[in-house]
Amino acid sequence: MLPVVRPMSMPNASESYQAAGELLRALAAPLRIAVVTELAAGPRCVHELVDAIGAPQPLVSQHLRVLKGAGVVRGQRRGREIAYSLADQHVAHIVADAVSHAREPEPIDRDATEPAVAAGEGS
Repeated sequence: MLPVVRPMSMPNASESYQAAGELLRALAAPLRIAVVTELAAGPRCVHELVDAIGAPQPLVSQHLRVLKGAGVVRGQRRGREIAYSLADQHVAHIVADAVSHAREPEPIDRDATEPAVAAGEGS
């Protein structure tokens, strides 16, 4: 029987929660969500992101720096430009799920829609 080998870098639950919190903080801006959504379709240069999102170039660049610092995106030089892409598709799924959830209609408050039963009724 082979021994179980555990990677030394495997984070404990607390470290995982800390890392997840940092990731979610990096995504906690509507413009960054838009950037991740655009990059989910493939690599984009800054000017392509500016055109697609409709935000000023300095603002898009600022948000790209935050996403890059968090390890969400990476850049690869293409001549005079840098093409940005997602580091992996996990973040694209998180953002897609969040956007989908935000688009869902408000849940019905069942307690508010059921008729109140007067004391002593039905017993």
